[in-house]
Amino acid sequence: MGYTDSIINKAGAIQTSSLSTGGLLNPEQARKFIQQTFESNELGKHIRHVIRTAKTGEIDKIGIAARLLRKKTENTDDGYRADVITNKLEYATTAVRLPWEITEETLRENIERASFEKIVTDLMTTQIGLDSMDLYLNGDTEVSADNADHDFLYINDGWIKQLKNGHVIDKSSAGTMDIGMFYEAVKAVPNKYNNGKLRWLMSPHRAQEWQKYLLEKCINNGSTAPDSLYTMPVSIPTIQVPALSDDTIILTDPQNLIVVNTYDVKVRKTIEGKEAIMQDKRFYVCHFDFDPIIEELDATAIITGLTA
Repeated sequence: MGYTDSIINKAGAIQTSSLSTGGLLNPEQARKFIQQTFESNELGKHIRHVIRTAKTGEIDKIGIAARLLRKKTENTDDGYRADVITNKLEYATTAVRLPWEITEETLRENIERASFEKIVTDLMTTQIGLDSMDLYLNGDTEVSADNADHDFLYINDGWIKQLKNGHVIDKSSAGTMDIGMFYEAVKAVPNKYNNGKLRWLMSPHRAQEWQKYLLEKCINNGSTAPDSLYTMPVSIPTIQVPALSDDTIILTDPQNLIVVNTYDVKVRKTIEGKEAIMQDKRFYVCHFDFDPIIEELDATAIITGLTA
């Protein structure tokens, strides 16, 4: 089943035959469309997703302090009350788009014929999910104009840039991996967040390098390592994230990573107008917005400077 097929089955969100009306999705269809982009990659299934109608705003953050219990005295009210801690997270979504076009000649002459339009739409919607996760992680509004991916990366600030304002374990002087860096990262995160929900986020290549490191240690020392250590350093499970660079490892509860969307997603198509007629083409654009934020920066650690 294709990516767009899943959307159609769940919400009837995108059907190329319906785009002739302009392609504006109703709110329920738009929510399903966005949810499908999260489900297209492993990390997207674990992070927190918030939908708001306003482009900018605040998300309530509610917490409870520790050591609140007090001794009870019979038939007495000492006036003590526990407080609920309320804070707000600000967000400001950035609008993005993905345009594409298909010539009528291509539609007429390709082997898929009528299905070709839908196949291309499948590919484009899948790519939206992959590109979105890349931006959630790696976006940087201060990226150098000389960077080959400047036009992509500068759209919004991603989680990695935000994490570098928190607990950073810099391994640039050592470069190589070691078991100690995982313990340094865990130690940097307060115990109240070390509650079984933490996960290591690393690229597939970095996960393989960790396995190689352990194997070489075992071979050189004539010993063995517990199988769990290969995928669960410090007894914390690993999530492989292809969009994450090889020189970085993140430690956090994935639910601490939040993406805010508004649900006014638009997928538009036109076969009218001068350009469509003169070039004999169909034009498509998908519009949506996003903002990646972090709920508790203190509940994160990032290992940087590893040899890629």
